[in-house]
Amino acid sequence: MSDRHDVVPVLAGVFRDHGFDGSTLAVISKQTGLGKGSLYHYFPRGKQEMAEAVLDDVERWFHHNVFEPLRHGTDAASTTHEMFEQTARYFRSNRLVCLFGAFTLGLERAAFSGRVAAHFTHWIDALTPVLHRLGHGESAAELAEEIVAGIQGALVLSRASGDATRFDRLLARLEASAARVPAGVHV
Repeated sequence: MSDRHDVVPVLAGVFRDHGFDGSTLAVISKQTGLGKGSLYHYFPRGKQEMAEAVLDDVERWFHHNVFEPLRHGTDAASTTHEMFEQTARYFRSNRLVCLFGAFTLGLERAAFSGRVAAHFTHWIDALTPVLHRLGHGESAAELAEEIVAGIQGALVLSRASGDATRFDRLLARLEASAARVPAGVHV
């Protein structure tokens, strides 16, 4: 690997497979093919900095593929559909693991909880106005929260059961709830 940027996707895989605590420097070194000296050259603050670099990468992806399209999409229905498509594509390609969620499970929670909370808040805040435009009115923020929480729950259930189709079914139901205009509302 020629530079830090090349190491980050491999680190993401290590953290997905082993969690933060289980991703020892020995495991990271083996998976990246880099010695501890090279790892510290790229990440002087060690594993904490490695995890931050991975979360930076995930944040950039979500900002570009989910949050910005939600904020700037002109057609609420197609914008919402695209959010679900991009989200499904991302999590399917990452073995149904959410690193933001995973980094709140162990002792690393204290180090990352503010960042994780901000990630989910950005998602809810980007989705809320779109749901409002779809006709959900005052319940748009609550529905946005339910959808983001539902996506996270779908990831956990699917991964725990070993049934990736469950993730797709649950996402389809969440998307249907976003598209369903409440009774008595005319859009």
